[in-house]
Amino acid sequence: MISFTLTDEQKELQQTARDFAQKEIKPLALKLDSAGHEIDAWQAVQPMLNKAAQMGLFGLLVPEAFGGGGATAVDNVIVQEELGAADVGIASSYFNLTMSLPFLLLIAGTDAQKETWLPKFCSQKVHLLAGAQSEPSVAGSDLFCPVPDPKIGMRTHAQREGDQYIVNGNKSAFVTNAGVASTYFLLCRTSLEQPPQSSTTILLVPKETPGLSFGSKTELMGMRGAYHSEIYFDDVRVPVANRLGDEGQAGMIMAMGSGAMTVGLAANFVGLARAAYEYALAYAKERVSWGKPIIEHQAVGLKLADVAVELDAARLLVWQAAFAVDAGDETAVTFKAPAAKTYAADVAIKAAQTALEVLGAYGTTKEYETEKYLRDAWMGYSCDFTREVLRLGMVPFL
Repeated sequence: MISFTLTDEQKELQQTARDFAQKEIKPLALKLDSAGHEIDAWQAVQPMLNKAAQMGLFGLLVPEAFGGGGATAVDNVIVQEELGAADVGIASSYFNLTMSLPFLLLIAGTDAQKETWLPKFCSQKVHLLAGAQSEPSVAGSDLFCPVPDPKIGMRTHAQREGDQYIVNGNKSAFVTNAGVASTYFLLCRTSLEQPPQSSTTILLVPKETPGLSFGSKTELMGMRGAYHSEIYFDDVRVPVANRLGDEGQAGMIMAMGSGAMTVGLAANFVGLARAAYEYALAYAKERVSWGKPIIEHQAVGLKLADVAVELDAARLLVWQAAFAVDAGDETAVTFKAPAAKTYAADVAIKAAQTALEVLGAYGTTKEYETEKYLRDAWMGYSCDFTREVLRLGMVPFL
């Protein structure tokens, strides 16, 4: 039996997330966006993030045995939509990434690793996570390249010496939470002579590790409350005990564990699309032209109706993908989650553009939120791979 009705517990979780997002995240996000680069985003968001940690949001997906909430991927996307409706940058960067990366540890970690790391991720003080993957001179899509050529793929190298790896290299200016995260899920090569498929490995690297350093905050057109920067590895020593799985298993671990992360990001953009739609709808009901609210003009009403249909479609695609993650369905990663992310980002862009059109000239001013919605929405096109790369990856599974 298929049901699209939330349980009482999920409704309560949704309302809790909505209240927190609208009270704590949205005012802060608007302040950071209007201030541009004059405010330190990380300093500004820390008090809010610590409140979220005390509520148990960051450990939502971690099993109760390790101090988490033991929630499902469906529960998570319900929360992520509410956070994204308040601000997609803060939601996707600090929340979705930190809440979903523990999936990799749950899939590939040893019992000792789970007991060591997972309780930290659920602490009452925020413990941000980051995935150190992209590199400045390597295409992000190389991660999906099937060609067994050692020259293809990331160049950050981890040379094993006894019970440690010595890491050298650097990651691009687009690494989310770089410089502010407490723990990094580093993707690197344990051999540059072997193809990336058999040498790309995941290491857990604490922020305080000697030799690890960061660049300045990357300034983006949107998502101004988020934090990104370069990462530099200069003879960084990482214990072999911090390796997830065996050498060369990064691709397999990512394939098995990235579904929750991708579908959570998709939910963030559904939230942005909903916020832009609701903002434009409220304006259209109040703004008067030719003696009546502009929503009664077909040119405006049809635009909003189109967005309403696509918004519902995007949400259903996200819920379906999250359900597949919970069911252990392999299509969650190969098809459903990438499909949800690409479509949700497309709908967010359309919703934001429609909102700007409905508001007309006012929509282009800083006084209204529509121009922020559009800048933030366009970030979804390329974050965590472009729509073309994700859809290309879906082709073999059609």
